[in-house]
Amino acid sequence: MTQPADGLRPRFLAVVGPTASGKTELSTALADRLDLEVVSVDSRQVYRGMDIGTDKVAPDVRAAIPHHGLDLVDPSERYSAGRFAREARHWIEAIEARGRLPVLVGGTGFFLKALIDPIFDEPDLDPARRTRLRAFLREQASERLESWVRILDPDRAPVAVEGGTQRMTRTLEVALLTGRPLSWWHRSAPREGDPVEGVIVVPHVPRPELDRRIDARVARMLERGLVEEVRGLLEAGYTADDPGMSATGYREIVAYLNGEMTLDEAGEAIRAATRRFARRQMTWFRHQLPAHAVEVDGTAPLAERVDYVLSAWRDARERGSTAGGTA
Repeated sequence: MTQPADGLRPRFLAVVGPTASGKTELSTALADRLDLEVVSVDSRQVYRGMDIGTDKVAPDVRAAIPHHGLDLVDPSERYSAGRFAREARHWIEAIEARGRLPVLVGGTGFFLKALIDPIFDEPDLDPARRTRLRAFLREQASERLESWVRILDPDRAPVAVEGGTQRMTRTLEVALLTGRPLSWWHRSAPREGDPVEGVIVVPHVPRPELDRRIDARVARMLERGLVEEVRGLLEAGYTADDPGMSATGYREIVAYLNGEMTLDEAGEAIRAATRRFARRQMTWFRHQLPAHAVEVDGTAPLAERVDYVLSAWRDARERGSTAGGTA
């Protein structure tokens, strides 16, 4: 296991990693040993009305342990990594002021990186032009968006294409409305804030076990009413093109409700997409986190995982060291 390196005093503990790796279970157990509040690091749990498909923590857990970063925007709205970092800084400061420990929990690596390695100060984009451009881009096929991204921002193209329609649209918006590619802004624009230091813990679960957990999670979501949740969102006026509705699980159920596949086919599509997503997360965390992030065995007994994380946290605090910082 990699140990925290010498550095600045850590201000938060983070439990991050791929979906179904046991992050919520671990953070909830840590609450029995620490006076903490949770900050969600999840780009889908920010959406209201999307509870089952994003596997938000149960209401009784939220009642017992304060959570931040949930239910912030409607599915039709965009929520960026930059906004997360700005709001997370305020949440962390407020939690510290209450004498508690901020514990960041989730699987959206870009959100965490925006906090520990701040992104550029986003340029102003004319709202009216942006609305018209976004409406135009929504009408384009994914293949056409990809070709435009590769022309307008070749440096960012691999990341944008992998991120799907939403990230490609974002890349095109910045390039077309500012006259400079998004990759230029990342390299050249001033950072929007100072890095926040923390101890980062990543549960490791072997792929076969992770796949088994994902399959079980999808089955639970369907049993809990994922179809009804998606139907309610569609009836409320949201569409498959909205930022929130592009999440894995939602687009497949939309296809089922549109008669494009059976429920069994939708369930299998969700399982396959979630497994692929988990693998991308594993790759991202392996290459993008600081080298001194701490890995914990995600298959070990829960009590052992808790003890290991507490030991890493206390060691970092006592030594005035950090497991976060610039990657």
